Amino acid sequence: MAWNWEKLQEEQKKRTGGPVPPQMDEIVKRVKNIKLPGGPIVIIIILAIIVGSSTFYTVGVDEVGVVQRFGKYVRTTQPGLNFKLPAGIERVTKVKVRRVYKEEFGFRTPATGDRARFSAASENANVALMLTGDLNVGVVPWIVQYRIKDPYNFLFKVHDPRRLLRDMAEAAMRLVVGDRSIDEVITKRDEIAVEARNVLQEELDLAESGIHIQTIEMKKTNVPGPVQPSFNEVNQARQQKEQMIQEARQDYNKAIPAARGEAERTIKAAEGYALDRINRSKGDAARFEAIYLEYAKAKDVTKRRLYLEMLQELFPKLGNKYIVDADQKNLLPFLNLGNGIEGKK
Repeated sequence: MAWNWEKLQEEQKKRTGGPVPPQMDEIVKRVKNIKLPGGPIVIIIILAIIVGSSTFYTVGVDEVGVVQRFGKYVRTTQPGLNFKLPAGIERVTKVKVRRVYKEEFGFRTPATGDRARFSAASENANVALMLTGDLNVGVVPWIVQYRIKDPYNFLFKVHDPRRLLRDMAEAAMRLVVGDRSIDEVITKRDEIAVEARNVLQEELDLAESGIHIQTIEMKKTNVPGPVQPSFNEVNQARQQKEQMIQEARQDYNKAIPAARGEAERTIKAAEGYALDRINRSKGDAARFEAIYLEYAKAKDVTKRRLYLEMLQELFPKLGNKYIVDADQKNLLPFLNLGNGIEGKK
């Protein structure tokens, strides 16, 4: 039974109310009826252009080409003009290995300006909120800058490298921040950034992600807005405490060294006095022994000499002296005998 195509087309046109799309036979007939100027030569040239455009490709100076043959990795090509098998056999993926990429956590940078602002409704909404080691909550925004060091691992070892980077970066930062107090998180941002970078790079290498972390930049850290006034009061109290401690230390540094100096001076004076007394005592003892030796040799002479020496030393200290004979009788006392002499002086 032969099909009446014209009748079928008219019926379909009546049902649909529009033109009927051409059938495959009509398309083949129309292609066969096309006559190009130049004949087969033009067709060969067109095919050559198509094949050439799919076999030769250029790799930029900041990238490499990863070639796959039927989906399997075969080689990595360097910058410049390269050759591959036609499309359908080999496919090339260009990876920029010198470009530095950036991931922002806790904030976003608008495309129209350079000023960063915190994001309110995005995947970064709660990333910056972290629990510190002293059980405080801090807002810790940061930036990760990285580049692709191994295109093969980057393309084939990890399903979603960007998602992996963000998850591991958040985990590394929470790990580092969780070991520090809120004051350290606010004041020691550079130290935290270096430690977080080392932790993140180690985890990425274990995952064979092919990513190299250039730097981690910590933005201004703070506490959440609702607790900001209380936190400021605590900081003010701590500053006053530190100020009082510094003032006490200044007074301590002034009083204690002076007291120590006075104590040292007193000790040295006492030691000098003790040494002087000891030396004097030793001298007196030596002199007494020498006198005793002389006394033992000539008792009367030594006794008289000692007596005379003592009187010689004592008389100048007595002032006016009156010598009265013991056998003198009927002595008329002159009461003012000494006053007249003292008055003449």
